[in-house]
Amino acid sequence: QVQLVESGGGLAQPGGSLRLSCAASGFTFSDYAMNWARQAPGKGLEWVSGIYSDGSGTDYADSVKGRFTISRDNAKNTVYLQMNDLKPEDTALYYCVKDRAGVVSREYDYWGQGTQVTVSS
Repeated sequence: QVQLVESGGGLAQPGGSLRLSCAASGFTFSDYAMNWARQAPGKGLEWVSGIYSDGSGTDYADSVKGRFTISRDNAKNTVYLQMNDLKPEDTALYYCVKDRAGVVSREYDYWGQGTQVTVSS
């Protein structure tokens, strides 16, 4: 069965960095785009970033563009989110999300359980 397991969340200070990882199993990882989404307390789900199946294309929400970088290692079935210059408004539960396509279509079929990121001084 499909499993997506996030890790790397935690507490960071404003201006700090964190790197999230998502280990995938149960499907042919290199065939599908992968995404990160987040949900802040009391707010709706926000798509953050996506990466093509072969890593050749990436996309970002305006709120994180220039600060976050998505990448993947298809040999390790893992997708990453490097988060720099963190802001308090980045505080959220971050989810790893499998796309239905090889490009970033934002049509999802599987989600991880999430990893908490808290940005506070």
